[in-house]
Formats: sequence, structure tokens, C-alpha cells
Amino acid sequence: MSAVRDLRVLVVDDEQHARDDLAWLLGRSDAVCEVLHADSGEAALRLLNERDDIDALFVDVQMPGLDGVELVKVLRNYRRPPAIAFVTAYDEYAVDAFDLDVCDYLVKPVHDERLGDTLRRMRERMQTRETTAPTDALVQLTARVGNRQVTVDRDDVTIIEAAGDYVRVTTGDGSYLVRDSISSLTSAWSGAGFVRIHRSHLVRLDAVDEVRSVDGGRTVVIRGRELPVSRRYTRLLLDRLDDR
Repeated sequence: MSAVRDLRVLVVDDEQHARDDLAWLLGRSDAVCEVLHADSGEAALRLLNERDDIDALFVDVQMPGLDGVELVKVLRNYRRPPAIAFVTAYDEYAVDAFDLDVCDYLVKPVHDERLGDTLRRMRERMQTRETTAPTDALVQLTARVGNRQVTVDRDDVTIIEAAGDYVRVTTGDGSYLVRDSISSLTSAWSGAGFVRIHRSHLVRLDAVDEVRSVDGGRTVVIRGRELPVSRRYTRLLLDRLDDR
């Protein structure tokens, strides 16, 4: 297995002192080539959408706005999410952290030896990711209409909605039930111009005609249909739209 390059790391913490301390420790490590900073979950998403070379995140759990757990849930929708470690002054979130498949859970103050173990785990995950050949998966879906099978091209899809064990896929010609999950399509299609806006909705960015503010929240309009945007995905949607 080939050697792994040094890590580009993003530290996400709303407390500057904690952020600077961890960045200093990371900067001393031979496993790290660059350390970036973000003071909120929203700022982290903006940076991740600007750069595709960030390998790992150290994320504080408790932050105003988009907290660490919510940030990680959004990042799980990325086709190739970075390796993640939670960093916090508390230990009661550890079970939830590992349910999210993070590499590690560090309690402040972080020490060199413990940090080294975390970086080793992150490098191992990065190595596994880089030695797995990427695939342009699910460019076509198969739906059944009556007794016929119909092929739906990804490029024709505008909206995907969760429907139990199926998803309902909308194109310009109609809608089709496909036996798949919205989570798997989010993972496969996030790099192809789609964005999750709600636990039940995945949409094509180019199909969004309008973003509306409604009762303190947001909705999107796609070909006359208005769909809700959950708070968890609002910042991701707006940043992706800005990058179009």
C-alpha cells in the first residue's frame, strides 16, 4: 500500500483560545502539512466548499448555530467526507460521536501523545479512501411502471423524495418509484450537482428556481413545486448555490 501524504487539517471551534492551542499542537506534528481554522460550523462548510483538499477535521461538539454533531451529519452526505475527530470539554457525547463513525473523541485539554494516536487513525482512513477506486455510481436508475422497466438518467432528475423503502424520482417527464434510499443517492450524487435539503428531499442545484424565506425558515421552488429546507441543511444549500 502506497505511502499517504501529510494531512491538511481544519480545526473548528468557536473559542479562539482552544482553537489556537489545538492548531499549535497540530502544527508541531510531522503528520500535518497545513492547519486551517474555522470559528463555526457554518464557516467550516464554507471553507470545505471552497477547497476539496482538506483531509481531516477536529470539531468542537458544542458551538452556537450549527453545532459539531449537526456539522458531521451534513458532512456524511459528501461523497468523500474528511476524517473527523470530536474535541470537547465533556465526555457525555462519546456514544453519539461513534454512532456518527468519527475517527476519535478527544477531551480537552488535548495532549501530544493522544493527538498522535488520532492522527494515525485519520491517516489510515485517508489511505483506505485513496486506495479505493472512485466510481461514477448510479448514473442511471431502474424504475418499474406497470409491467415495464424504465431507465431514468441521473441528468434528467430534478427532485428525489424519500418514500419508505423507495425513493420517488421526479424528471421533466414525470415521477418514478425506485427501490433505493435517499441516503445512498445523496452519497453517490453529491458530486454530480445534487444537494440534500431535508431528511426527505435531495434536489438538483441547477433546477432550483428560487429560495424563499417562510416563517423563519427556507423553502426552494423547483418547477413550481415548493419544498422545505431544514435548518440542518440551510447553510450547505446556500453555499452550494453561491458556488454555481
